[in-house]
Amino acid sequence: MTTRMTASQIEDYLDQVFPQLHFGGRTYFVEEVGPMSARMRCDYHERHLRPGGTISGPTMMALADLALYVAILAQIGPVGLAVTTSLNYNFLRKPGQAALIGEAKLLKLGKRLAVGEVALFSQGESEMVCHATGTYSIPAER
Repeated sequence: MTTRMTASQIEDYLDQVFPQLHFGGRTYFVEEVGPMSARMRCDYHERHLRPGGTISGPTMMALADLALYVAILAQIGPVGLAVTTSLNYNFLRKPGQAALIGEAKLLKLGKRLAVGEVALFSQGESEMVCHATGTYSIPAER
């Protein structure tokens, strides 16, 4: 399966339709997209921390949701109203004080639903810090 959008095209698209993503400065980056997959990075920044100096759960959740959305956009093109219908997170261990990497893989891509999973890692580490699964609703073509 070939992709319909490149990583740079998706970043440009997100800048246009979701500029609030970068409020306070850019920390989310699309590193690569491939068939049924995407890899994203969230830079380590103090605004993403919780007490104790670790990356917060909401930051990890946002990266997982965004990585899944990017994997879907890479396959279907710029569909702004593809929306999250469910997400489930399993926090496995405390992330390190490093950028967070999200590796998304689509398990199913249908006409109306996409199902995928995201593995989150601290950059440079091999042990997963969070595993997420999610479903997106894809609007009918008009």
